[in-house]
Amino acid sequence: MSTHGKRAVRQRLRAATTAAAAMALLAAPLCITTSASAAEAHVDNPFAGATQYVNPTYAAAVESAATRAGDATLAAKMRTVAKQPTAVWMDRISAITGNADGNGLKFHLDNAVAQKGSGPIVFNLVIYDLPGRDCFALASNGELPATDAGLARYKTEYIDAIAALLADPKYQDLRIVATIEPDSLPNLVTNISEAACQQAAPYYKAGVKYALDKLHAIPNVYNYIDIGHSGWLGWDSNAGPSATLFADVAKTTTAGFASIDGFVSDVANTTPLVEPYLPDSTISVGGTPIRSSSFYEWNFDFDEVDYTAHMYRLLTAAGFPSSIGMLVDTSRNGWGGSARPTATSTSTNHNTYVNESKVDKRVHRGAWCNPLGAGIGELPQASPSGYTASHLDAFVWIKPPGESDGASTEIENDQGKRFDRMCDPTFVSPKLSNQLTGATPGAPLAGQWFEAQFKTLVANAYPAIPGGTTPTDTTAPSVPTGLTAGTTTQTSVPLSWTASTDNVAVTGYDVYRGTTLVGTSTSTSYTVTGLSAATAYSFTVRAKDAAGNVSAASSAVSATTQTGTVTDTTAPSVPTGLTAGTTTQTSVPLSWTASTDNTGGSGLAGYEVYRGTTLVGTTTSTSYTVTGLTAATAYSFTVKAKDLAGNLSAASAVVSATTQTGTITDTTAPSVPTGLTAGTTTTTSVPLSWTASTDNVAVTGYDVYRGTTLVGTTTSTSYTVTGLTAATAYSFTVKAKDAAGNVSSASSSVSATTQTGTSTGACSVKYTASSWNTGFTASVKVTNTGTSALSSWSLGFSFANGQKVTQGWSADWTQSGTAVTAKNAAWNGTLGAGQSVDIGFNGSHTGTNNNPTAFTLNGATCTIA
Repeated sequence: MSTHGKRAVRQRLRAATTAAAAMALLAAPLCITTSASAAEAHVDNPFAGATQYVNPTYAAAVESAATRAGDATLAAKMRTVAKQPTAVWMDRISAITGNADGNGLKFHLDNAVAQKGSGPIVFNLVIYDLPGRDCFALASNGELPATDAGLARYKTEYIDAIAALLADPKYQDLRIVATIEPDSLPNLVTNISEAACQQAAPYYKAGVKYALDKLHAIPNVYNYIDIGHSGWLGWDSNAGPSATLFADVAKTTTAGFASIDGFVSDVANTTPLVEPYLPDSTISVGGTPIRSSSFYEWNFDFDEVDYTAHMYRLLTAAGFPSSIGMLVDTSRNGWGGSARPTATSTSTNHNTYVNESKVDKRVHRGAWCNPLGAGIGELPQASPSGYTASHLDAFVWIKPPGESDGASTEIENDQGKRFDRMCDPTFVSPKLSNQLTGATPGAPLAGQWFEAQFKTLVANAYPAIPGGTTPTDTTAPSVPTGLTAGTTTQTSVPLSWTASTDNVAVTGYDVYRGTTLVGTSTSTSYTVTGLSAATAYSFTVRAKDAAGNVSAASSAVSATTQTGTVTDTTAPSVPTGLTAGTTTQTSVPLSWTASTDNTGGSGLAGYEVYRGTTLVGTTTSTSYTVTGLTAATAYSFTVKAKDLAGNLSAASAVVSATTQTGTITDTTAPSVPTGLTAGTTTTTSVPLSWTASTDNVAVTGYDVYRGTTLVGTTTSTSYTVTGLTAATAYSFTVKAKDAAGNVSSASSSVSATTQTGTSTGACSVKYTASSWNTGFTASVKVTNTGTSALSSWSLGFSFANGQKVTQGWSADWTQSGTAVTAKNAAWNGTLGAGQSVDIGFNGSHTGTNNNPTAFTLNGATCTIA
């Protein structure tokens, strides 16, 4: 009963060739920002206090649909959807650089940098190209086979290429949240009896491990593993083995449990966040447990709130730290509209009771493909309150609403996707207790724009989507002038123009080829690529501002690409300066000097790296690390340059390198860090910096100590120690370490005293508690009602009836006798005038649970709201 429940399949948006691209974007405003000098420290919840990336391609598709909605109210709601953040899917290798179906990863990363304001921004990315992908369904099968060759391509051409882009310093200020391989590991729990899943299993585990290792090594990347949904893994017989499998995979990674920041449920599925009229899955009706109904099939987890709480308990019991967070994809699980029930059923028949009470209107929880009647759920939101046991980091839209789950009929394609009868509305499925699938008819291939379903999703949204408000700024920027085309190539045309003006500020420009939107820019130039040789094109540019106002189109400029009949037969110059860096037992890093080409830098396509005569990899940069080698073995390497016409240079000079011997152990510790100094302290933190150590191989990081207590590690030569007590003297030292685990002696100590935690202004506190038996959950809203911002805060109160704090969140909770103290966490210490912070805890009591009667904030008495 628990092996059904295939979930929705999803790809990245396929709207680049639709009329949607012709419309002005309703994306978040683009603004020019200056990158910080160093990336921020890895935080517990990357969504807290951050905005999220709004995909301009998706926004354009939604705006285009709004113009065809035929209903002003529906169109206004669509325009609200267009402004919501959605994930970017890397569903095949060509998606990285961009293909006919959409722009590449760099395009989106650059736009995310442009969208970033003064605070952090989250870029949601989906890693989705495992060998043998989606072994139990057909609609989203992928390009790589479940073979050694498929895994090798996954590593070198897919993960390595993505990791290289994400590690670019220009993106270090983005918080990149990666959803790792939807549907992969859950299939190994419920569908391992399938031959395709048996074949894929070792490649799923190896591929996920490799992805986790490569991405976790990038400090601003946060890894979240897909855990299916309650209608798939909610049964105890599935949930327990799933938690064990996730833990087993985590243990194989270099960083262990630390390589995973959290988990995401309901990816592209429609299982409700909450079943409001079925809050207790343990009750019976007419003497029969409601969980035994034909819809729930003895599953205790009726919704995603139940399921994420269930999985959190199992995952932490399996070894994951309590700091892991959960995400729920709410892009299609709203189930509003006229069919939504408004009260609990009064029937005494358990099946009727469930069917009349549940908001999920599918005929079966395994009906996953384009389900009729579904609606958009909660809008993306960080740190949603009211779901304490679920430990939710955020509501997110991983599956952009409007993308198809799979084709209703057979459609030929070159993406490896096949026709799955679960997407056929005429199919009576044995997996659904011999019922029709309930799929929406007329669906295109998985991932392509499905406007009929999008209209339904918007109309059936719950909570209902607001229709938007008229912006205060209604003045469009001036029309761009002076549009000119530079020297063309066979495939590209460079454009430039004179800047527009605006009553507030111009935030960017949309570039059109005819009526098709081909790109956006925050500067006054853009190069249109991917064109055909010997072809005439016409281009225009429109300016836009932060309120979404878009200017009229500029005067058109025409340009013709160079003829394709002139064949480039000149190979690039031979790469020079090939050298091998410090080897490991299994890898050799190579670097070389860039080649040149007769067409200039725009004609150079990349490099091929050879081990002897064997091609081992390709790259567009001038470095490459050859992996998978044997210890204590000599190898020779060469590099060839290639251009866009396919010409290949002669091989570079050979460089030889020998991998390290597996029996030789590095026993030399790094040098002792010097120059340790403390910067300006706050009431709760001390910034430290020091001079880098050296090592016979390489320094991999530093351990920071407060007295004899290890308080943190870092790979840079600075670290800020947080969570300290005001007006207190501390002593710090630093030790350097290398990859072999050798640790230097401690540096000279440095002393620093935190600032005095004086009170500024006034405060108010709203305290609410919900009790059961001998336990309770308390929610506390603290508001700074003063006129000055607090750089740190400490809340104090006392219990009247001997209650005990057992587990807290969003603050550092301590208790001494009846006195309780909650100090700010690292991410919420700043509390501006008029701002509030929500914190809470679970507690125990012995029968009486009166609320505290007095609160102080930094020593000042607060009013009780």
